[in-house]
Amino acid sequence: MPTQPVTRSPERDRLLEKLEALRAEMTSTACLAPLHDRPLDPSYRQSAENLLHYLCLRRHDLRDLQMHLAQLGLSSLGRCEPATLAAVDSVIAALRGLNHDAPAALTHGLTLSDGERLLDAHAEALFGPITDERPVRIMVTLPSESARDERLIEDLVKGGMDCARINCAHDGPPTWQAMIERVRAAEKSVGRSCRITLDLAGPKLRTGPIATAPGVVKVRPVRDAFGHVQRPARICLAWQAHDAIGPEVQASLPIVGGEPADFSPGDVLKLRDARGAKRRLTVVAVEDSFVLAELHKTAYFTEGLRLKHRRAGKTRRHLTIGELPPREQKLVLAVGDRLLLTGDKTPVDPTGFDTQQGKPARIGCTLPQVLPAIRTGDSVWFDDGKIGARVDKAGEEQLLLRVTHVAHASGRAKLASDKGINFPDSPLPLSAPTAEDLDALAFAARHADIVEMSFANRAQDVESLLDHLERLDAAHLSVVLKIETRTGFENLPAMLLAGMHRPRFGVMIARGDLAVESGFERLAEVQEEMLCLCQAAHVPVIWATQVLESLAKSGAPSRSEITDAAMGVRAECVMLNKGPYILKALSSLDDVLRRMQGHRSKKRDLFRPLRVATLAGSNEAPDSRER
Repeated sequence: MPTQPVTRSPERDRLLEKLEALRAEMTSTACLAPLHDRPLDPSYRQSAENLLHYLCLRRHDLRDLQMHLAQLGLSSLGRCEPATLAAVDSVIAALRGLNHDAPAALTHGLTLSDGERLLDAHAEALFGPITDERPVRIMVTLPSESARDERLIEDLVKGGMDCARINCAHDGPPTWQAMIERVRAAEKSVGRSCRITLDLAGPKLRTGPIATAPGVVKVRPVRDAFGHVQRPARICLAWQAHDAIGPEVQASLPIVGGEPADFSPGDVLKLRDARGAKRRLTVVAVEDSFVLAELHKTAYFTEGLRLKHRRAGKTRRHLTIGELPPREQKLVLAVGDRLLLTGDKTPVDPTGFDTQQGKPARIGCTLPQVLPAIRTGDSVWFDDGKIGARVDKAGEEQLLLRVTHVAHASGRAKLASDKGINFPDSPLPLSAPTAEDLDALAFAARHADIVEMSFANRAQDVESLLDHLERLDAAHLSVVLKIETRTGFENLPAMLLAGMHRPRFGVMIARGDLAVESGFERLAEVQEEMLCLCQAAHVPVIWATQVLESLAKSGAPSRSEITDAAMGVRAECVMLNKGPYILKALSSLDDVLRRMQGHRSKKRDLFRPLRVATLAGSNEAPDSRER
């Protein structure tokens, strides 16, 4: 049979020409110039080159090219991150084959399997080896009480915790040390490795103090649907401090005057509560240092309130309620309200404003040096995006804001002290690490395996951290960059190259602050781009913020967060935050990640056997162990 003449396709020629031009650009001196004289760890040399190849490729709009490649049945370069130049070369070779052209003399040192192997090696260097069927590690933020709880950390290690994270924004070295000692003991007891991670606090841009109010204790009995008292409220009147009286006691009130021995069951205490309402307490038990009494009507108790002790209708003595803990107060804001953000850190009165009368609310800022950098029209977000505002008037020492958004159905939101502030439109004059971070860094150099750098925004921040580690002789300490600002995201490629100076290096996608900084509607796009960049750099990623948060805090997950947790299989580590049900959340995440590993690896869908792929009545079925 005669051979059909090869018909050249103008379309294939056009695609080939475009790809060869892209390749020439990717291998040019200009593309690789950022590596000139850059100190890189040898394990990251090929990774750095691959990152630059990928950045060069992604500067172009490739959507039309990808569509035409897919129509020819060729790779559309959609999964080229691990070995970008090799992926382009493979498509060029395929197009030349279709045209029956002579193969080009293309050379590249990194294959797809090489790129995946490098990422796996870097992840193992950072987090330790994989010890079970789950390829994605789990990091857990330790609560403060774990320093005292004898079982919690051991249960976490048994449950599959690979990294124990200590947040240096809370507690202090004695508590951190106690946590670390419990982790090391649990490693020996369980026979399972667990890395210690210290999270540096970074520059804390938060709301300033709000004046507290006198303490008030509200106590009420349990009533049925018709308002009848089913169980009276039980109150402890204490002459000495008590940590816990019992679950049936609703409140403990400090008492001044008299002593418990003066009382007998059946005695009555009469009072007018904080509202002036007449109330009476009936003594039901007397102990050495306290008296238990019952209350049948709701009452409000304040410091200095007087109690009249009566027995058999006669007054025996007067008592006084002692010092009560002050109440935290909050600013209540609605859309349209004005708010002064100032560098003055004096506690503010949250009731001393009236928007209608032209007297705006006021609150301080913990880092007043940022205020001169803010411009009129810039957006401001408080408390993880719960309250949004715009700058009506910018000044060196204060900003006049107008509230534009509150995340509450009532149309009003409460702003407390020590809540985060974000200026996503503004380049802030802040750098990390801070002086407090350096103290924590010295502790980490002696006791930790990994240090996380909060608010990493520029390559200079990374270089500064590495210089401090070198001075501390902490070559063993791994470094993770927390990307939580728009500036950090935009400078990520440069920070990746700076971080490659060390062999143990990773990135945390801190999605909470990133959502506020970049806009919630753009978070999915931002985290996708960060995953791609880190995969091209062969840098392991920690998937963080609000993973199974409802489950950890309330014991029941939402449907959406289960799906979100499943997406964590695209990272090398997933972080859980603390909560009362953290062990349950750890078990659920472990199960989700084990199941998902058969379906997805990074950006690639995996075709494991599906149970539903067998037609009804067929004798063939997948292995029943595949659940």
